[in-house]
Amino acid sequence: MTKKQVAKIIIFICIVSWLLVHVTYAIRTNGDVKDRFVGFYAEKRDTIDAVIIGSSPVYPCFATPKIYGETGITMYPLSSNMQRPVATRYLVEEALKTQSPKLFVFEMRMWTARDEDLLGNMAHTREVTDNMKYSINRIKAINAMVSEDDDRLSYYFDIFKYHSNWKTLALWSQLRTCFYEYPAKYKGYIPETELGPAEITDEHLTEEMTPIPAEQEAYLLDLLSYLKEKKLNALFVITPYTVSSDEQSRTNYMKNLIQNSGFDFVDMNQYLDEIGFDGQTDFNDYGTHTNVLGAYKVTTWFETYIKDNYSDVFTVDHRQDKSYKSWNKAYDEWLEAYEEGQKTIEYNLENNIFYDLNNED
Repeated sequence: MTKKQVAKIIIFICIVSWLLVHVTYAIRTNGDVKDRFVGFYAEKRDTIDAVIIGSSPVYPCFATPKIYGETGITMYPLSSNMQRPVATRYLVEEALKTQSPKLFVFEMRMWTARDEDLLGNMAHTREVTDNMKYSINRIKAINAMVSEDDDRLSYYFDIFKYHSNWKTLALWSQLRTCFYEYPAKYKGYIPETELGPAEITDEHLTEEMTPIPAEQEAYLLDLLSYLKEKKLNALFVITPYTVSSDEQSRTNYMKNLIQNSGFDFVDMNQYLDEIGFDGQTDFNDYGTHTNVLGAYKVTTWFETYIKDNYSDVFTVDHRQDKSYKSWNKAYDEWLEAYEEGQKTIEYNLENNIFYDLNNED
């Protein structure tokens, strides 16, 4: 075989590999999580001031366009449903490939649960692994999140999972993701407009401490060590929800562990009065996720917290910078979504229209 023939074979393999990667990106099943990750990759290099990592409470709670519109700070959520703690470090590393965040924010609810209780639906694992671009870091995430008995090959090459979606290439919503970069309308935030009231109990007032599951503590200690090694600023939070006394005791344990490591921890359930949070109007689905009313209140409080505690970290206001015009547009879009969402929730409240648990995905 001549050198010319070898060169042609190498070129052919490279072209086929390139096509397979980008076809896979396009036929991955669409949805909010894919849009959020694709939107993150679409952000210009070193333009994100803070990255929020965590499970489903993150993206309906932190109204990131509002944060930008009122502070000039760009925050973006890399969140997915039932996001397992083991994914956290790999998402930090993924963010650092294209961004230099001044702060990482971690929502910690999932860390109180045993990992074995989070494995009932591997689709949630795929919401992380199948929404990352192909890379060595993605392979590491798969190896950490998927056991050898669970067919890692279909995770490494997820075209095996999504090959039947090839007809969706005719859809612009799919085709536009072939490079896995396309702006997200609300910068990762989702304006939820359902109403699911829940009573706020005093369970969050318990001062007991119970260790979190051993595997989650190991992941947490590794994350804390990594953050220190890389000299990264981090804030750990709990967003408002109807916490049980057992969950709160584990939250207290995490708080103690994290603060002793030199990082900040904010349990928003301890500040519900300051936030002005109302369980009868601000929950989307009976105590788990916030709707737009709850998001407005939590985000407003969070903005003040950031100003009071991280003014030396966030020193640049991007609102007058023309290169951030997509964020200005997102803020305008959010204002409209909030106004419409507020009307919808008020109507639902007046007419006793509540979130239907039977329609959950």
